[in-house]
Amino acid sequence: QVQLVESGGGLVQAGGSLRLSCEASGRRLSNYDMGWFRQTPGKEREFVAAISWSSGGTHYADFVKDRFIISRDNAKNTVYLQMNNLKPEDTAVYYCAADRWGTATRLSSISYWGQGTQVTVSS
Repeated sequence: QVQLVESGGGLVQAGGSLRLSCEASGRRLSNYDMGWFRQTPGKEREFVAAISWSSGGTHYADFVKDRFIISRDNAKNTVYLQMNNLKPEDTAVYYCAADRWGTATRLSSISYWGQGTQVTVSS
């Protein structure tokens, strides 16, 4: 069992920055890849970024490359999503995810979800 708790969402103007945090607890976290997804009303949850606990390897959705950075602090069991140059279309609920068998880039492979944190970008 893995528990995920997100924090760091809020309201920011376009062009601004936010850093989301996801604190994980549970057994054998190093066996999981961690990801961030986002969802807006009426749309399917979509992949944003992912990172491997063990190797640190990362994946990004094309729409956030060069703007968002995913990182991890193994000592704190925390994954971060640094979001820069935010745009109104980045407005969404952001979810932390843990994937036991995959790379945390596909909805269908996610084992655990956090409760989500709202990010709102004003124009």
